Amino acid sequence: MNKRSNVLLFSLAILMLVIGCAKKGAITGGEKDEQPPVFIKALPANFSTGFNKNEIRIYFDEYIKLKDPQKQIIVSPPMDPKPTITPLGGASKYIKIKFLDTLLENTTYSINFGESVVDNNESNALPFFRYVFSTGDFLDSLSIKGNVSDAIKREVDPNITVALYEIDENYTDSLVFNTVPRYITSTLDSTVFNLYNLKAGKFKLIALKDPANNYTYEPKQDKIGFYEEIITLPADTSKILNINLFKEILDFKALKPKQASKNAIIFPFEGEIDSMKVKLLSEAPDNFETRIFPDKKTDSLHYWFRPFFEADSLIFEATNSNQYRDTLITRFKDQYKDSLQLSSEIGSSLPLNKNFTFSANTPLDSINEKLISLTDKDTVDVPFSIALDKTKNEASLVFDKSENDSYTLQLLPEAVSDFIGNVNDTINLNFRTKKLADYGTIFLTLQNVETYPVLVQVTNEKEVVISEKISNQQEILTFDYLDPGKYLIRVISDTNTNGIWDSGNFLKGIQPEVVRYFPEVIDVRANWEIKQTFILE
Repeated sequence: MNKRSNVLLFSLAILMLVIGCAKKGAITGGEKDEQPPVFIKALPANFSTGFNKNEIRIYFDEYIKLKDPQKQIIVSPPMDPKPTITPLGGASKYIKIKFLDTLLENTTYSINFGESVVDNNESNALPFFRYVFSTGDFLDSLSIKGNVSDAIKREVDPNITVALYEIDENYTDSLVFNTVPRYITSTLDSTVFNLYNLKAGKFKLIALKDPANNYTYEPKQDKIGFYEEIITLPADTSKILNINLFKEILDFKALKPKQASKNAIIFPFEGEIDSMKVKLLSEAPDNFETRIFPDKKTDSLHYWFRPFFEADSLIFEATNSNQYRDTLITRFKDQYKDSLQLSSEIGSSLPLNKNFTFSANTPLDSINEKLISLTDKDTVDVPFSIALDKTKNEASLVFDKSENDSYTLQLLPEAVSDFIGNVNDTINLNFRTKKLADYGTIFLTLQNVETYPVLVQVTNEKEVVISEKISNQQEILTFDYLDPGKYLIRVISDTNTNGIWDSGNFLKGIQPEVVRYFPEVIDVRANWEIKQTFILE
């Protein structure tokens, strides 16, 4: 072979090597599938009449799964037991629905799949697919629509059940506690609801935040909302129906008490405390004394007594201002006596517009100011006074605060005495104040206020109230000493002028007091004043 042939062969080898390398690499599968499954057919057919089967199969063009079916799939009217719907946990080209309950005669059923039907590979959802059938000769075709909002919160919870109860000779409002409604749907992750395939008639429209998913109202755990007027179909099909969801305040009920320590008994309750009083009916020493105050965090009452005496059990009478009366019994024995512990919710930084407050785990009885000192950062004594509120079991340290200062509060032994004979050891508490320039201020003007008074609240983004004022007239409201951060403003129509927001009551037909949120989050900065106008609509 000559030299020219060798060069040619070498060139061909290099070319083949380059071609081979060019062919190596990842194999692509084409464009990503973004198409939802396509409904092909159903057996029996969708929108069938004269339905008399106990099984349905719904076919699609590809393998599908059911995503979150317990929340997404709604059968209306509800069935008990619920039908079995598959696939669950696997994939199939069809959905099988097996009825375990006898279907009602001459009734239109709707099975709303929400966004549960997704393809097996990419989880593309087939949105709001519905299967509808009638056991009668025709399909009911009326519909209503509306919105659900929360009475006090800025945003409504997801997956709200919206229900219609048929108004007939058997209807009473109490049916919501033990009877499933005629028609149901869910808002899923929206605030909007639609109810389809309804028959003509009169209905009561309600909404439930229903964690148990049993379509009945359980006041201890559920929220409820209701449309005040009776829904008449077909007349109301064109209306936008708005429902306000609220947590109902339970009727007052004293629950079983429990001895917490040697001299303390806890009385839990439901509802509002409403001037709850507790009276011992059992025999007690002549010098028997009590101290009662509410717990700051839980629905319970602290009942303290002295002296301790021997008994197997104690009998109490619980009453309130609404003529409630009940007899309660608790087991009773000698236990360890509580020791005195002081604490404060103020923390290390004291706002310039607040007093330093402290409380105790036992009832505060007396404070000796001569055994207490307050000094500033230069160790100069600061004049003060202490106000003791036994009904709240807290004490307030009142003094003229300086900005950007630090303070030491020292309590010498026996400065604080409690109701059961305890005294404190030496305690040193340190806290500071910020500079005035560290805070921001909101000057708020309200317009279009229909009726006064209104309760105006500034909250953080978690809707915890930071500051509030009652306004009885057109005025500029000043919210000062605000830490830098993002805030919300809400205005409450204080209809009964009690200075708090009042929830609703379904059986009494009472809607919650109206709350309006300023539509924007307000960004408060240090050493900054914001002038804001809120036009109420």
